[in-house]
Amino acid sequence: MQYFNQNNYGPRYEVIQVNGEGGVDAFQMGPNSSVLLLDKTAPIVWLVQSDGAGYKVKTPYDISPHQAIPPVDVNSLEQRLSKLEEIVNAKYQSDDKPVKSKKSKPNVQ
Repeated sequence: MQYFNQNNYGPRYEVIQVNGEGGVDAFQMGPNSSVLLLDKTAPIVWLVQSDGAGYKVKTPYDISPHQAIPPVDVNSLEQRLSKLEEIVNAKYQSDDKPVKSKKSKPNVQ
């Protein structure tokens, strides 16, 4: 019988999960390292970096599921633009002149 070690199956990847900020504080890492830690208790991912002396700096980032942006319906935009043009043209044709803003003139004596 032949024995297989883990290397025969390819690399193994994991997402490191922690329980809140206390789990981040308890996570051990070497100097000059960085890691992303997924929080199990909240939708947060922690970026943890250590300096040459091994002191950690932790930065939380909020995460949320990705929402795909719906595609733009060009036909709908063309219809809306046509209606707007009709309204503007109807208003322009009903008045002999385009509507001007009325500014108050200063009293000159």
